Amino acid sequence: MNVGTDVGIGLPIGDPAALLTWARRADAGPFSTLGLLDRLVYDNPEPLVALAVLAGATSRIRVQTEVLLAPLRNTALLVKQAATLDRMTGGRLVLGLGIGGRDDDHLAAGTDLRTRGRRLDEQMTAMSRLWHGEPYGDGVGPIGPVPARIGGPEILFGGFKPAALERVARWGDGFLCAAAPSWAGGLFDTVRGFWMEYGRDGQPRLVAQVNVALGPPDVIDDARARMHAYYAFTGMADRMVAGLLTTPAEIRAAMAAFADLGADEVVLYCYGVDPDQVDRLADVL
Repeated sequence: MNVGTDVGIGLPIGDPAALLTWARRADAGPFSTLGLLDRLVYDNPEPLVALAVLAGATSRIRVQTEVLLAPLRNTALLVKQAATLDRMTGGRLVLGLGIGGRDDDHLAAGTDLRTRGRRLDEQMTAMSRLWHGEPYGDGVGPIGPVPARIGGPEILFGGFKPAALERVARWGDGFLCAAAPSWAGGLFDTVRGFWMEYGRDGQPRLVAQVNVALGPPDVIDDARARMHAYYAFTGMADRMVAGLLTTPAEIRAAMAAFADLGADEVVLYCYGVDPDQVDRLADVL
């Protein structure tokens, strides 16, 4: 891999109690980030709560939502939760945000699936103001605490459509890419193009996600089954599972391909619950 490309661990959701073991091992190893996905109507831990616990059990590693479905949440409360976690971790929170595409998640939250993109844009307007210490409005004062970084935690946006990629330049610090290297290059270029259009300084942070399972056959079978269940709603579960990387050579090749595209970080996302995968993946690096 290119010098400067970080490697994170995407945490499995099947056994929340085991995540402390995963987090401590990753914090002691060469990994840069702990990532955790978000769903509402699913058997997964709530990411902000879970990452708060994991942040308290670690000392240096970043904690990252991949991605938090912001439209499902009350904006004012999300502002407070994220600022609290960012402040208490000394700036280790990375807030990956997306809109969510599941009808049942939005039904349970009482939000409108059809307007979720517009709602996220409205949320970002409000969150940016509030993280800068401005009043909520209409006689309502500021919402604290002040985050570790002025203006709020680092923001990454996930997604594939132009509106999602444009949000990176409008509101964010970077892009969270859940696509293969063959597709990711075009997405990275689009994000960079929007970044330039908006006159942003520097470069967007580019974070890639790779689905992996490393270990004996039972570990890989477990990961495939859990991954298939998670993606069943898409109608493309078989195709997603077919892309699971299960050998050191495959994982190294994917990391190198993303590094060549300019990725700043590659997150190795695990679905199997065996925590020994942390050590096996560390040996791959």
